[in-house]
Amino acid sequence: MTTFVDRVVLHMQAGDGGHGCASIHREKFKPFGGPDGGNGGHGGSVSLVVDPQVTTLLDFHFRPHLKAENGKGGAGSNRDGANGHDLVIKVPNGTVVQTLDGEVLADLVGVGTTFEAARGGRGGRGNASLANARRKAPGFAELGEPGDRLDVVLELKSVADVGLVGFPSAGKSSLIAVISAAKPKIADYPFTTLVPNLGVVRVDNHTFTVADVPGLIPGAATGRGLGLEFLRHVERCAVLVHVVDTATLEPGRDPLADIDAIESELTQYGGLADRPRLVALNKIDVPDGRDLAEIVRPDLEARGFRVFEVSTATREGLKELMFAMAEVVEQSRQAAPPAEPTRIVIRPKAVDDAGFTIDVEEDGSFTVRGVRPERWVRQTNFDNDEAIGFLADRLARLGVEEKLAKVGAKPGDLVRIGEREFDWQPTLYAGVDFVPGNRGTDVRLEEKSTRASAAERLAARKARRQRPADELAAGGLDADLSDDLDDDLDDDLE
Repeated sequence: MTTFVDRVVLHMQAGDGGHGCASIHREKFKPFGGPDGGNGGHGGSVSLVVDPQVTTLLDFHFRPHLKAENGKGGAGSNRDGANGHDLVIKVPNGTVVQTLDGEVLADLVGVGTTFEAARGGRGGRGNASLANARRKAPGFAELGEPGDRLDVVLELKSVADVGLVGFPSAGKSSLIAVISAAKPKIADYPFTTLVPNLGVVRVDNHTFTVADVPGLIPGAATGRGLGLEFLRHVERCAVLVHVVDTATLEPGRDPLADIDAIESELTQYGGLADRPRLVALNKIDVPDGRDLAEIVRPDLEARGFRVFEVSTATREGLKELMFAMAEVVEQSRQAAPPAEPTRIVIRPKAVDDAGFTIDVEEDGSFTVRGVRPERWVRQTNFDNDEAIGFLADRLARLGVEEKLAKVGAKPGDLVRIGEREFDWQPTLYAGVDFVPGNRGTDVRLEEKSTRASAAERLAARKARRQRPADELAAGGLDADLSDDLDDDLDDDLE
């Protein structure tokens, strides 16, 4: 089985944030210790980094599921949870990160290039961080935010200066084995090379890399054979060298026809028309091969190709070919634009950007979309009424309730935020005075509150303190004096 894999599908999962802690400090001789719940730790992220020691995606073929560490939950006594460790994945140079739909997320070229593919979730705040002047002892804490989960496709496109292309058994592997230290498999049958091979070539003061691309056949650009799997490895090559077998015995094969067939496949694949071409007429150590090379050389030069007659067996003509490769590679490097340093892009938020949008659906419901509202919903514990009231306050301060009223929402309408659905009740505004109740509850969320209003409590006190008229008469008090006393009492109560 081959040990080279250049395309894999990875299932990435960043770490979830730890939950915050709801705790009250309890210590002897220290009443009203206050909240002391710690915050949860952040979840670990999943990052890809280019490592020169990695040359294949084979490891991910057997381990496609990757998960970072979760953040730890907070604890009492103001103890914050530990952050989850980030997961760093080492990938070969030239790895392209794509979505399942083919959208390119990152092109990792250059040692040390890093891409954060999945971000870890935020840790939830404990009740010590949620306390304020109005809510001195919150009976709830925020939940940890789940980390990103996504599936990506990793494709390896070899980073080489020179790409060797040609039909199977044209001598590409033999050529790279002679001019470099690469040791590819060489045999006398087609499709011996099933994986690209990279070799480093040194000519005087020039050093460049050569890629031996497996043999191409007519129809490779449309998926025939394994052409599409290996054509991607010539995309990054600055120079293409046609390796032509001049001693083939197959009927209908000749150097001109072979080059035309390969050029047709490269044209159909696209994006390679501007690459310089060289032609290496191989196997001139065979008498018939040398004669054929001399015959077709004028025709190839008439097409604008630089032609070299070589033999990998006797190494004849290889020196001239290597110097020509070095020359073209150097010209390509000089013509390339200078590498620009990474620029920091600042995207300020618009003045009129509320941070959310509200869409009216066809079924009459309303969907609230925005980073902050969706994050707040994910961090809310819906088993705690006080936490729900806190969420309602945050949404109202952000302007969600006001915007819902403007777009035509009515009490009882269905409102979606993230993965949650609510029946909208416009009575829950942030301007309503918060009335503390039992920890973990919020009286504003009760359908029918049992707490009497201030006017009802005043009337009840008046009723309790007012004496019946018959008792006043029996006590010998004047009715007018009794009325004056009642008025004075009312004034004091008010």
